[in-house]
Amino acid sequence: MPAPKRAKKATVAKSAPPDSATTPAADATGKGGAGKRVLLVDDDTEIIESMRTVLESRGYDVLTARDGNQGLVMAESQNPDLVVLDMMMPKRSGFLVLEKLRRSRPVPMRVIMITANEGSRHKAYAEMLGVDDYIRKPFAMDRLLDSVDRLLQS
Repeated sequence: MPAPKRAKKATVAKSAPPDSATTPAADATGKGGAGKRVLLVDDDTEIIESMRTVLESRGYDVLTARDGNQGLVMAESQNPDLVVLDMMMPKRSGFLVLEKLRRSRPVPMRVIMITANEGSRHKAYAEMLGVDDYIRKPFAMDRLLDSVDRLLQS
């Protein structure tokens, strides 16, 4: 029997409601995800739904997967612009998904790894595998949005 996972929660930063004149493709800062696809891979429904809501409000097209195997299949078949990948998941860990994506693609896919793990060894390994950003849970949604916007605008 696998060891139980530690509880993890993402926090949503308080922000002003969206301006009704703002289009879904851009917010008041001019940033937006029009036409950009983001794959969220996490087994925590609350975190997936929080991230989905915030990213869709920014104009991103959001896909979701609930475990590492499903995430890998979706990343390979749907070719998203960015993957937000949890480290600890059933069936295949975020590290194994990241390793496979890095080996199988000629042009690396942008990847943000999110984790409740506080160990520096895990962060160093993720960076060695070429993760574009590493975010520890709990996190403010503004932190995630800043990273997604930065990675998809470059």
